[in-house]
Amino acid sequence: MIKKFIILMTLLLSLNSCNQETDPPNIVMMIGDGMGLSAISSGMYSNNNYTSFEESEYVGLSKTHSYDDLVTDSAASATAMSSGVKTQNKVVGLDSEGNNVQTILEKSIDLGYSTAILVTSSIVHASPASYYAHINDRYNYEEIANQFSKSRVDFFIGGGEKYFNNREDNRDLTNEMSEYTFVSNIDEFEKSNSNKIGFLTSKKEPVEKFNNREPSLDKAIKITLNKLEKLNKPFFLLVEGSQIDWGSHDNDQRHMISEMLEFDNAVGDVFEFAKNNKNTLVVITADHETGGVAIVDGDLEKSNVKNKYVSGSHTASMVPVFSYGPYSVLFKGIYDNTEIFDKLEGIIKK
Repeated sequence: MIKKFIILMTLLLSLNSCNQETDPPNIVMMIGDGMGLSAISSGMYSNNNYTSFEESEYVGLSKTHSYDDLVTDSAASATAMSSGVKTQNKVVGLDSEGNNVQTILEKSIDLGYSTAILVTSSIVHASPASYYAHINDRYNYEEIANQFSKSRVDFFIGGGEKYFNNREDNRDLTNEMSEYTFVSNIDEFEKSNSNKIGFLTSKKEPVEKFNNREPSLDKAIKITLNKLEKLNKPFFLLVEGSQIDWGSHDNDQRHMISEMLEFDNAVGDVFEFAKNNKNTLVVITADHETGGVAIVDGDLEKSNVKNKYVSGSHTASMVPVFSYGPYSVLFKGIYDNTEIFDKLEGIIKK
């Protein structure tokens, strides 16, 4: 409690010292699942030695361990970032004693923010679920989908359609979500004038980027940012480059780097939006590192690298936190991943 009090007091002092916009800021939270520094570097060296992360104003480091395990999973780490509490691996949106914890997305909705979630996994996967669901088993996808159907998120793009309309209980959640317009492709998503739009991109998990996954994350972001801006309210947008993690789990550098390059393009588009819409805070981080990736060889002129992996699972390495825009200075330094929530909560409540 003392540490939490110190964090909050430091945050309040920092907020008061920042000459920021008077209107509540837009927030774009971007998670590269499994994205450690070597993943970012691999993408950079595979892209003519350039990465959009270079546009960041501040860089920090986050500690990722879960409540009772040095090596976290995505559920526990995303819950820490979304809710400010450490919990056990496989647990979503609950503290270590099994109590519901309110997430930054839920708090944003209560404060009148518009919201959106865009992911390259299923929409019910652990990281996005940790922002709207509360359950002790990250793999109970049908219950997570049920909770998502009540989440009040305005726009969403991700896979997992079967958990909504091909369920064991025979319910069709897409019919129950009557306030939403469901679309079948990104062009329909863009053309729809509805204020609540869902695009379930695949039955289960979307395919890999190198197998031509559509829509591209950067295109989805551009369209969604435009829709959020038209609602004339502050917004909270959650973006996850989900399959960076999957490529590293498989020790497959082709998969990992292709996902990293797509995420990098998305970061560039978000930064461009933030430069033109100056009351937009961008925070980019990872839930954990995956694979213990190392770059052991390559050719800078040919934009290629050779990766080696020490694991097919997650590691306990700290992960970078990049930030841009109002209050971005708060995200520099070294801190626990729970403090990402603390800082964001202080900002939306200023």
